[in-house]
Amino acid sequence: MTTRKRYELEDAQWDRIRGYFPPYRTGRPSSLDNRTALNAILWLMRSGAPWRDLPERYGSWKTVYSRFRAWVSSGLFEQFFLELIDDPDMENLSLDSTIVRAHQKATGAKKTPNVWSKIKLLD
Repeated sequence: MTTRKRYELEDAQWDRIRGYFPPYRTGRPSSLDNRTALNAILWLMRSGAPWRDLPERYGSWKTVYSRFRAWVSSGLFEQFFLELIDDPDMENLSLDSTIVRAHQKATGAKKTPNVWSKIKLLD
C-alpha cells in the first residue's frame, strides 16, 4: 500500500481504472508510470497551479503535459471518470452561505391576506 498524498488516487480507485491505459507500443517505456502521471495531472487540476509548477516528485512537466494531451485526444479521461463517478470524493465538499447565494428578491414569498381573516369577515 502506498502512502496517499493530497489530491492523489487511492489504491482501490487506481485498481478500477488501471486497465484503461494503453500499453507501450513503440520505443522504450517511459520512466514515468501511468499512475504517477495521472496523479500529477490531478494535482495540477485540483491545485490550479501552472504546468511549470509541477512538484519534482511527479517528474518533468513536459512529459506529464504530453501524456495529458495524448489521453485527452484518445478520450481516456472520459472513460475512466465515468468508471469512477459512482465513488465521489467528498473531501472538498462544503456548502455554506459563502458559496450558496440567493437573489435579493428571494427573501420571502408573496404576501397574501390571511385565510382566517376572510372567514371571520363572512360570519
